[in-house]
Amino acid sequence: MKSKELKRNIFVEKLSHFSELVMFKHSVFSLPFIFIAMLVASYHDSGSGWFGWKLLFLGTLAAISARNFAMGVNRYLDRDIDILNPRTKNRPSVDGRVSNAQMMGFIIVNALLFIGVAYFINTLALQLSVPILIVLGVYTVFKRFSAAAHLILGVSLGLAPIAGVVAVSGEITTWSVYLAVGVMFWVAGFDLLYSLQDMEFDKANGLHSIPSRFGAKNTMHIAKVFHLLAVVFWAWFVMDAGMGLWAQLAVLFATVMLTYEHYLVNKDFTKIDKAFFTVNGYLGFVFLLFIIMEVI
Repeated sequence: MKSKELKRNIFVEKLSHFSELVMFKHSVFSLPFIFIAMLVASYHDSGSGWFGWKLLFLGTLAAISARNFAMGVNRYLDRDIDILNPRTKNRPSVDGRVSNAQMMGFIIVNALLFIGVAYFINTLALQLSVPILIVLGVYTVFKRFSAAAHLILGVSLGLAPIAGVVAVSGEITTWSVYLAVGVMFWVAGFDLLYSLQDMEFDKANGLHSIPSRFGAKNTMHIAKVFHLLAVVFWAWFVMDAGMGLWAQLAVLFATVMLTYEHYLVNKDFTKIDKAFFTVNGYLGFVFLLFIIMEVI
């Protein structure tokens, strides 16, 4: 019994290390928008927002495995950087709690899982699965030579609504592109604010980021522009999808939340974590809630 309990404790501990490795709680940023796309696509196709339990399960599994793959690649390739940064030196990928071999296994398993899930969704999803994984893995490399890495991260999460509409409708619609571009600018904008924490570290270590290149004040201006563009594209999404009051309220709520986010960061740089996790986490889920109200 003690042996079984010990093995169970070791398994639970290792599971918590992997959860910390990929920062599983950050899934709140991508999950709502894949479901928003699935709801709207189903509503257009059948008049009902409900797309079925099968797609709910497969969509969730696809989103989680894709994000696990992306974060696994990021942590594996960034070990040499993370060990130097006081903010990241205690990550499981750096301090030995998750070995290099375990990380590689984790990356491969999640890549295969994502492709397998795509196979069970539809042909287009399968055809797009490998290109999507390539895009997800590119972000880590980009920041070593280009400040555009923030937008690449945005593209990575912007693929979520594209994947959602492909899963339900087997095609990419104009409104889903508007939704995806909005997500891209939203993510790139809050990543700029989050990157302010590493501005001096990036400068000292030759890493490319907009804060290290243009400074804090200009970065906050650029983040505001990105978030303004996010709201504009989300408004176009609502119009092109032919949605009504609840969807319009979703865009209004997003505008208020992003304004509050910038207020927090402008007031005090120490509020970046609150702005990043709390505000953006609520934004996605409340946006989803408004869309659910719209389609029902």
